Amino acid sequence: MEAIHTPLILYVPGLLPKPEPDVHKDALRRCLLEGVRRNDPEAAAGIAVGDHSFDLVSWTYFFYSEHRDYALDADAVNAVIAQQEPTREDRREADSWLRNTTRWVYRLGDMLPFLIPHLATEKMEVHMRDLRSYTQNRNGIADHVREMLKMPLRAACEAQRPVLLLTHSMGSVIAYDSLWEMTHESNDQVRVDHWLTCGSPLGQNYLQKRIKGCGLRGRARYPHNIRRWTNVSAIGELTAIDPYLRNDFEEMLELGLVEAITDIEMYNSFRLDGQLNVHAEYGYLASRELGAVVRDWWLEQTAKPDS
Repeated sequence: MEAIHTPLILYVPGLLPKPEPDVHKDALRRCLLEGVRRNDPEAAAGIAVGDHSFDLVSWTYFFYSEHRDYALDADAVNAVIAQQEPTREDRREADSWLRNTTRWVYRLGDMLPFLIPHLATEKMEVHMRDLRSYTQNRNGIADHVREMLKMPLRAACEAQRPVLLLTHSMGSVIAYDSLWEMTHESNDQVRVDHWLTCGSPLGQNYLQKRIKGCGLRGRARYPHNIRRWTNVSAIGELTAIDPYLRNDFEEMLELGLVEAITDIEMYNSFRLDGQLNVHAEYGYLASRELGAVVRDWWLEQTAKPDS
């Protein structure tokens, strides 16, 4: 199988500085392969062949002008790869009354924005600042970030490579906006075979009022270039406060713009310095649930006669 025809898993990370691209890509790839391996070692081995099947849209340096020191995360990444299943403690913390209460407070703020100044923590204020930089396209930053995703999508389309677009957190907003623009503004022929979102904030009212096409109706409101969409959310999420996206985007199904939208819940076992972080990208990619989606897609693509 020539590299040019290899199915492509293209990853878009979320907000906050990330490690240098090569280091970040290697850590993400290791986690993803472990998630697939937990379902099917042979499929993981197939994805691992060469370095053509997985790529990274490394946009955060442009946004923050800094890289995160990977040494801060290395032990935690190794640990989540080594841990085969969520522990009882992981499950208990993720589903604790405190986290559930906090989640409902966040949802209340999302439904009633005038409460946000009274509810926001320092961490939330930083998140909202970064989010506004993107949604307001300050200094053209959102345009540039979306172009960074469009380029590899166009290249894959030209090479006739099927694409699984894997996006974490804010990466799913960047992807949605990019796919909408490629449908309605540039008339690209790009088509994403499977869009896999994880830890996505697209269920938030705040973002649904600001994503591309939000003020339009019918087919003009949505991207037309997604075959299937799977959304994975970790129990206890405080970013994906609405873990179910099918009901929010069900009109895409009714209009025949997408074949399926599926929501999946799971436990994210990533711990940094002993603290559970159910939103962490490494924990999502190493999970059995996300790995099963990737495995199924990979086997579907590689079973085709022209693969």
